[in-house]
Amino acid sequence: MISLLKVINLHKSFGNVKALKGISFEVKPSTVHGFLGPNGAGKTTTMKILSGLISFDKGTILFENLNFKTSKSEIVRQIGYLPQNPAFYGYLTPVEYLSLIGQICNFDTRNIKKRTEEVLEIVKLTNVSKRKISTFSGGMLQRLGIAVAIFNKPKLLLLDEPTSSLDPEGRAEVLEHIKSLQEEGITVFFSTHILSDVERICDHITILHKGKVIVSDSLENLQKQYIQPVFCIEFENIPDELEEKLYQLSYIQKVDIDNSGNVFIYVNNIEIAKRELIKVLAQTNKSILSFCLKKPSLEDIFIKVVDKNDDI
Repeated sequence: MISLLKVINLHKSFGNVKALKGISFEVKPSTVHGFLGPNGAGKTTTMKILSGLISFDKGTILFENLNFKTSKSEIVRQIGYLPQNPAFYGYLTPVEYLSLIGQICNFDTRNIKKRTEEVLEIVKLTNVSKRKISTFSGGMLQRLGIAVAIFNKPKLLLLDEPTSSLDPEGRAEVLEHIKSLQEEGITVFFSTHILSDVERICDHITILHKGKVIVSDSLENLQKQYIQPVFCIEFENIPDELEEKLYQLSYIQKVDIDNSGNVFIYVNNIEIAKRELIKVLAQTNKSILSFCLKKPSLEDIFIKVVDKNDDI
């Protein structure tokens, strides 16, 4: 698949502080791409560069093979951007505010009305379109921010920490609408430090750490590459010589037993283990209270790759 956006060896410094140290990644069209990293990793700096708000020192940015340095104006018109803390005129209604945005985007009056109705429907704010923005909840404000960012029908939408200040209900609300933007043909690139948000809606992930990209791939590939399958079993009583018996099996790589009677079995062949392990455990004649295959989490991946690259 051809990339919508390519960032190649991008550098940015603020005085003596190197914010970006040669980052490279690609964003595929019609995906939700998570840009993940701790606070201070360089996520907002990258967002501001891609939106055209600040310059970069060296490197290359390609948008549908257009070079950012020579075609910046043309590229920026195809990119929507929602900053981390969007500000609105609270005394206006969404319809009034979006009408103002339409005028700034040089839409004619008829098209402003039509597009306002479209984006309010997309972000599910039609029923409050004539309420004062000052009465909106945090989740509603973020959805209005998305409406503003997509008003000009961008191909790429940049969202900087869109859920960081929201309560769980507001976060779920905004994440649902971010995912639905794919149906509108919009590619979403959103930064966050909230791992569960990325895991919930993203197809691809780029992890930034101390100004460097340490991994960039699909979530599925990352799970295969970094996570070792582990079965979690809880016994009423731990069988005698359980570890010794398990280590005799070729597909068992590691066995850990904690003080609560939980057994964690790491395997090197997941398919054989799924078929055979429960049969072996049943032969111990000890009651099994629970048996499950642990689903790889993004937190596991994040910890592994950050620890591996912590000296960069």
